Amino acid sequence: MAPLLEVKDLKVEFSTRYGNVTALDGVSFELNAGETLGVVGESGCGKSITALAVMGLIPMPPGRIAGGSIKFKGEELIGAPESRLRQLRGAEIGMIFQEPMTSLNPVFRVGDQIAEAILLHQGGSKAEARARAVELLKTVGIPEPDRRARAYPHELSGGMRQRVMIAMAMSCRPQVLIADEPTTALDVTVQAQIFDLMREIQQEFGVAIIMITHDMGAISEMADRVAVMYAGKMIEEGSADAILDSPGHPYTSGLIGCIPILDQAIALSDRPPPLAEIPGVVPPLHLLGAGCAFAERCSQVHDACTVSPVLIGAPHAVACHAYAAGKS
Repeated sequence: MAPLLEVKDLKVEFSTRYGNVTALDGVSFELNAGETLGVVGESGCGKSITALAVMGLIPMPPGRIAGGSIKFKGEELIGAPESRLRQLRGAEIGMIFQEPMTSLNPVFRVGDQIAEAILLHQGGSKAEARARAVELLKTVGIPEPDRRARAYPHELSGGMRQRVMIAMAMSCRPQVLIADEPTTALDVTVQAQIFDLMREIQQEFGVAIIMITHDMGAISEMADRVAVMYAGKMIEEGSADAILDSPGHPYTSGLIGCIPILDQAIALSDRPPPLAEIPGVVPPLHLLGAGCAFAERCSQVHDACTVSPVLIGAPHAVACHAYAAGKS
């Protein structure tokens, strides 16, 4: 069966004061119907730019898609007319944006914002759209949905605003849902509720989900497959079980090592173990050299790392010279 969404060798550039900077360099992945792909990495690794490219929302200028392919159900989206992309956005491909407080319009009631998407893509009367908006708010677990539909974003809690964003993204029952950091700034209880809600939506509507996050704990809970990004490149991809149990890239191992181990913390509650960390930060994209972008932060760096590694292996692929040497 052909993948629902197929991204191949995607390259995105931005014009900056330093010249043309490559934000995405050869990113490739597939998304099948009904599965959850977790895209993980620190801030600045290219996760959100990937999502915006899929949605056709790269700001041009200063950005541009410099190469590659994005196909949805076999249809090429790169170069498609803006009118066609507007038809797909919301109706076929929905997105939960980061920071619902800034993504929601502060001067419109939340019910009207959901109804607007329904009217745009499905037509009907305003009354029908508003009734559907109230129904969606009830579906995502918001109490007193009729009253909340008349509220403004600032009158809702962070968890409720995130539920509104999910309701809006699902208003036209898209086949692909992109969730960009869907639990940012939410406490762990609300985060668990949001994850449960996303699973229920997936089971009920068969939607495929791309979940963008920096949290490997969220990946372990939600993802079927995982794509790890660093400095605009895909550096590891495979099933969630394979990557969490046997990470091949030192960066992936570092991300997993940053997850607190609850059993140890409880057993040593008088002196909990320090959290692990990856030294350094993601390098500025305009300063990337020809070699491995992770080399300066890596404990396994060696002479071969002066050449940029490529993904090898299937179905668990890793872009790392040390990993390749261990497999040879």
